[in-house]
Amino acid sequence: MIEIDCVLNGRKKKLKGHPMARLLDVLREHKLTGTKEGCGEGECGACTVRLDGETVMSCLVPLAQCAGSQILTVEGLEKDPKALRLQDAFIACNGAQCGICTPGMLLASMRILEKHPQPTVEQIREGLAGNLCRCTGYMKIIDAVQQAAKE
Repeated sequence: MIEIDCVLNGRKKKLKGHPMARLLDVLREHKLTGTKEGCGEGECGACTVRLDGETVMSCLVPLAQCAGSQILTVEGLEKDPKALRLQDAFIACNGAQCGICTPGMLLASMRILEKHPQPTVEQIREGLAGNLCRCTGYMKIIDAVQQAAKE
């Protein structure tokens, strides 16, 4: 077992676990259940979090790799005005349906909007490429990102 120091959703935290424990599991054990497990192989994006500013699949990240890192989960978006506008756009455009992909889609979409404040459809598609959704057909999610960019 190890204990690492990190900044989790803006707060200094100590996370404990086996060095090779998946970040996904450690987060969920710490009651951050917004991060979902989809495939467990880094293919679906349901477990997307931000690690030092980059989107990563938390099912592929060992706890030991997170020492000294800044980790942002969907729960960490709750006080960010830009994230709230994005969440409102997801609701207004019906971009959130069953909810399994939504946390990962929100984190990936936030990254898109940081890189491209007025993203093209192609930039949105590229930014969401690692996140799968079986409910929306993606156009509603793309519409939501575009709407959030306009606001």
